[in-house]
Amino acid sequence: MSKGTGAVLAIGIFVVTALLLVIGTIWPVPTAVYFAGGEKGTTLHSASTPEDAINNLGAEIKLYEWQKAYDSLANKAEFTEPQFYHDITGYFESLRTFATLDSVDIQPLHQTDSDAEMSVTLHWFTVLGPFEDTRDVHVVRQGDRWAIDWPIVKEQHVPPQVIAVNYLRWDVIYRGPGDDWGTQNVQGPNVRIVDMHPVNRAEGTFVMGELLNQDVVPAWVSVRATLIGKNGAPIASAGTFDMIDHTLLPKQVTPFLIRFPNVDLSQVGSIRMDPQAELVSASADPVIEVQNQKFNPEGAASLSGQVSNQSGQVVNFAHVLSTFYDNNGQLIWVDGQYMDRALLPQIPVNFNIPVPVDLAKKIGSEHTIVATYSTGGSYL
Repeated sequence: MSKGTGAVLAIGIFVVTALLLVIGTIWPVPTAVYFAGGEKGTTLHSASTPEDAINNLGAEIKLYEWQKAYDSLANKAEFTEPQFYHDITGYFESLRTFATLDSVDIQPLHQTDSDAEMSVTLHWFTVLGPFEDTRDVHVVRQGDRWAIDWPIVKEQHVPPQVIAVNYLRWDVIYRGPGDDWGTQNVQGPNVRIVDMHPVNRAEGTFVMGELLNQDVVPAWVSVRATLIGKNGAPIASAGTFDMIDHTLLPKQVTPFLIRFPNVDLSQVGSIRMDPQAELVSASADPVIEVQNQKFNPEGAASLSGQVSNQSGQVVNFAHVLSTFYDNNGQLIWVDGQYMDRALLPQIPVNFNIPVPVDLAKKIGSEHTIVATYSTGGSYL
């Protein structure tokens, strides 16, 4: 395989995946949603209760029936149908744009004969995993039916401004078809694993660690792990997919996490690690700043904070990755969260990464990075 081929292949896979997501959004496979006594494709509850009204709205969103969903709202005069649509799917292309509604959970908060307050959690599914959207919803009685006052999240506006950028950029020129025989391509980057730690969990064996780009050129990286049994035979092999920052600038470090479901660590005699790297063009922009980090060890342990896009371009996809260490600096956990909306310039967005309760008391410090992908273009 020639230098750059792996990077091109990886980018091609990403593009194809994105294309499939777009196709699935524009021409979705009809989802069978049935209610008692009804037919596919219709919201058949009479909306005689607040719960019915919310379930009907969820079914219409799941079937992409945006006009019906909008028309059913009690407060639709406060915003347009496109605003409602973009509130659900994102004002800019993001993970939310390609999500499918999986289910709706309803928690009653307060109810009278004329109105009700409900906590509604929308469970979304994407190829990169699930995410949730919880909102407090006001439901009102209109005659013999109930209708929702939808709590729309209006688009945030970035003030007109000029953002000066001064960042490093690396471009790669490969050997061309007209070059003399024997002309060498530029040398690929050198990377190495600086830490590796297997962990046994109820879900299986997790192999985590950190990878360093020790070169002076950027690298597209991945890691593959093979579990070897105590008899010397391979048990399973898997690679990093999303739990890694694939593009590393010179001297940057990324965490990685590889999952082996249903494999107990007691079965493993050794682990063979295979870091891979290809030379790619890259830049140090956009700059994503991690702010106000706070580790919360009590209760449902988590790491919370904000990420802020310091560039002038929209970051469509952002993945917050955190590495957790004990008081001796030993790595004990890696986890992350995808941001479901695009990161606009200069607007902080909250993140919250859950931490296993049994590990929370062992954590002494953490380090957070953000992997990003932009489709191109500035904020409009």
